[in-house]
Formats: sequence, structure tokens, C-alpha cells
Amino acid sequence: MEILPIKAIVYNQDKVNIKDVIAPPYDVIDKNYQNNLYERSAYNIVRLILSKALDPYKDAKESFNTWQSEEILTNLKEPAIFYIVQKYKNEKGKLITRKGFIARNKIEDFSTKKVLPHEYTMSGPKKDRLDLVEATGAFFSQIFMVYDDKTMKIEKMAQKYLTQKPFIDVKDDLDVQNLVYIIDNKDDIKLIQETLKDKTLLIADGHHRYETSMNYSKLHPDNNAAKYVMSYFTNASDDNLIIYPTHRIIEKNIDEKEILKKVEKYYNIETLTSKDEFLEKIELENQKQITTGLILKNDDNFYVLKLKKDANKTIDTPEVLKNLDLVVLHELILKKELGYSQDELMTQNGIKYEKKENVAFNSIKEGASACFIMAYPKMKDILEISNQGFRMPQKSTYFYPKLLSGIVINPLNR
Repeated sequence: MEILPIKAIVYNQDKVNIKDVIAPPYDVIDKNYQNNLYERSAYNIVRLILSKALDPYKDAKESFNTWQSEEILTNLKEPAIFYIVQKYKNEKGKLITRKGFIARNKIEDFSTKKVLPHEYTMSGPKKDRLDLVEATGAFFSQIFMVYDDKTMKIEKMAQKYLTQKPFIDVKDDLDVQNLVYIIDNKDDIKLIQETLKDKTLLIADGHHRYETSMNYSKLHPDNNAAKYVMSYFTNASDDNLIIYPTHRIIEKNIDEKEILKKVEKYYNIETLTSKDEFLEKIELENQKQITTGLILKNDDNFYVLKLKKDANKTIDTPEVLKNLDLVVLHELILKKELGYSQDELMTQNGIKYEKKENVAFNSIKEGASACFIMAYPKMKDILEISNQGFRMPQKSTYFYPKLLSGIVINPLNR
């Protein structure tokens, strides 16, 4: 994969407090949070990535141009790669330190197998992001890419930067500390380029934005900068890269005893009374066979669902997908037994996909009929499915922490 440094635009920290102007990706910002970010600063990046104006794209263009003329946004003197260390505590209080870097990569069609998608996309978000980049001529957020380098060359090289004062040191609203270091040394940039030269990239997050960059590149064949997209790269061989599950909340009014009866056709069921034991059991059993958790309305028990032998053989899908817990759940339970259509699953009609474990558990107290608690996804499954040219169901994976918008902007006019 061809990697280039970014001829970057960044916030002028002499004029703004970086904490006041950063934001998460646009697709996780609801209306209330959008208002909160608006109030936080007249220069918050949300005004570019998710404007509240009647014509949001025109407004984003005008704000972007104005902020540059006011030197709220400035140009870095040299093309650079941005090394990022993100520190946070998981739900059990363990400190996780995820490392990666932001650079540009050559936009490749999926047919080349140099960039692999793993989830399906929808047309609406792609049009929205294309309209934004057409208006502003810039990428404000990164694609989340995963590569695999067991030698950890980049991480070893970057150790020397971690002793320096970071370019940015900011905690986001989820208490994730983001430390950003600028790499503009030509030898260090070359090491990064050489390390990724023969690597395949997996899109972990940002499928819509990557496909938008592909479309923009085709629409502007004479713009060399448009042949590249800004991405964040992290190493699959780093134990700190953790993939979180996305749980399925059943919002249709279905009798809980009926759900249990339908599930029993395909899964052996173990009943537990301890939530902690339930969560541990799901992960333990999922190492041996497809295992999912189930909680029901008006029921204090926790159900560990272990797929019966050959229960997935009847699913009309490629063999590699039959061994994925979400595909089994979608095809056998949600579609076949609970009557969801593919369109309902895609648009989350009568079903909700929830990343936060506590929200998933509380859902049945708030009126949901049931909630399927998913095991942590395995990187080897994602890579195997993607390498064979297939994609997982929508919202299969959740790579946390999210990458901040506002760390670096990639203009497409230079």
C-alpha cells in the first residue's frame, strides 16, 4: 500500500483550546450532542462535519474558508504523519493503550484486494459525505484501517517520540486521553512507507467515508491529491487493538416465552442467575463454538446460547459466513423465527443495534422484548471473511475508542 504524509491543516492552538474544538465522527453525534458542541466553541469541528445550517455544505465551506483566513486553522510547514496514542480504561478498570498513526493512503478499488471492506454500506450517508467534500475540498475525518505487522517496526521506531512533548494532549468527552506526535523526519516516514508497502488494509470503521473518497476520486481524475485519502492505521498484532461487539435489542412486541421456544430449536441453553458469570461464560464458550447471550423481559435469568451441532448448515450463505455468530443469529433467529425482513435489519426497524453493554442490559427494563448479547468479535474471522471477498452484517464490530475529528484536516487542493 502506498502511504504519503499529509500536507496538513491543523487548529492553531495559540488561538483555540483544542478540547473545545474536537468532536467524535459525525455519525455518532446526536442532536443534543451537536447542540452541546456548537455551544462549546464557535470553531468546533462539528460546524464543518455536521452543520446545523439550512444548507450545511455551503455553511461548512464558508466556515472552513473563514477560519483559515482568521488563522484559526493553519498549515503545517512540512508534510507529516501524526502518531497517536489513545489511553482509556475498559469496563473492568484495566488501562488500554492503543497506538496508531494518521497518514494518506492510495485509494484502491476493492477489486485489487489491497483494501478490504468488512461491512455493508448505505447510499444516504455516502451522498451526504460526498456533498461535503465537494463543497469544502477537504477530508475532516479519518478512515480507520488495520494492517498486520508482527515485527512491530513502527511502534519500536515511535518510542523516541513518546519522550517528547506531544503536539496535542487532550481528553475527549469519554475520558479517552489522546496524545498526538508529529513525525516529519524523512527517514521515519520512509520506515512507515516501507513497512506498509506490501500490506493489505482492512477497513475497520469508516466504510461510507472510504467509498465517498473513491467516488470523489473518480469525479476528479485530474486532481492528484484526490487519489489519496486520510486514514488512521493501527496494527492487528498489537494486543491493545480490541474489537467490541454490537448487541441486538428486539423492540418488536414478541412474547418472551415464545422467543425462548424459538431459540431452543437451534441452541442448547444454559440458564444462569449471575450477570458476571453470564458474560464470562459467553466468551469462554465462544472460543469453542458459536455462543450468544440472551436476556428477556420479565425474566431475571441470563441465558447462554450454544449453537447445536450442524444447526448452521441450512443457512443459505457462503461457508465462511456460516461460522459467524451474527450471521447465524440474523438468519436463523431474527429472519426465520422472529420474522424480520432484510430491510428491517438494515434500517433498524423494530430492532436496535447497541454498542454500550449497560444500555443493552437496561433495554429490557425500558420495554424491549429481548436483547441478544454478542461475544467479542475475533480479528481472524474478520480477516478471513474479508480476504474471501465477503462482508459481515451491518454493525458487526465496534472499534473503540473512536477517532477524533479536528486533530488534522487533509486538504485536496495541494
